[in-house]
Amino acid sequence: MNLTTDDLESGTLFFQCNVCGQQCTAELDFLGREVVSCSGCGSNPRIRAVIRALSTELLGKDLILPDFPDRRSIKGLGLTDWEGYSSLLAQKFDYLNTYLHQEPRLDISATDIPPERRSAYDFVISSEIFEHVVPPVEKAFQNVVTMLKPGGLFVLTVPYGLQSHTIEHFPELDRFTVTERDGVYHLDNMTKTGISQSFTDLVFHGGPGSTLEMRIFAESAVLQHCRAAGFQSITVHRRPDFQHGIWWPEPWSFPITAKKGDHH
Repeated sequence: MNLTTDDLESGTLFFQCNVCGQQCTAELDFLGREVVSCSGCGSNPRIRAVIRALSTELLGKDLILPDFPDRRSIKGLGLTDWEGYSSLLAQKFDYLNTYLHQEPRLDISATDIPPERRSAYDFVISSEIFEHVVPPVEKAFQNVVTMLKPGGLFVLTVPYGLQSHTIEHFPELDRFTVTERDGVYHLDNMTKTGISQSFTDLVFHGGPGSTLEMRIFAESAVLQHCRAAGFQSITVHRRPDFQHGIWWPEPWSFPITAKKGDHH
């Protein structure tokens, strides 16, 4: 079933969700990267794109998650993955979902990765996390390489644009607090050189908390971060998958996969 945009003149897309298997319909005019469009599990196109990237790169075929083979020998790690697919991945693989502020904990920007997590995983998924990581974000990319086995797969999504460089909101962030004063959120920072900074034009994803937007990536910068960290076989998954409802109108923020070198 190889649909093209010419087949979609009706404006209605009929697809099978690759997370839960539900048969769905969606109006193309209202389909967006973050718009819930599966009536079964509540997935959006970005979530389904993560599963497709994992399936094609790890298993070599475009499967729906319920049809993934049971392979407990495959070890995977999620960085605050969406519960709608993390529970299913845990049934298929030796997979662990981790969090920054609750157990099981993992800080992807940490100075050191615990020994038991080094070269331990066949795949790592990070969807909509790296835009929130405290600078320098390069450390997070390096830590993923550290955790992957040789040849291991990194599945990454972040919001990114096609501008020439990443926009860092707080490039000198060091010792900082985020507080609410008179209904306005403030970020107060003390730089490494002892300069006091205060910011009020803060952007939060999913509500105030640990989801403060630290940057707006440029696609070229994400690819450069992957290369600099030592990743190989870097792919931007731009092609739509209409069969599984994976499409959005903007030409950016597609999933990126990369693999750790066999001799890293």
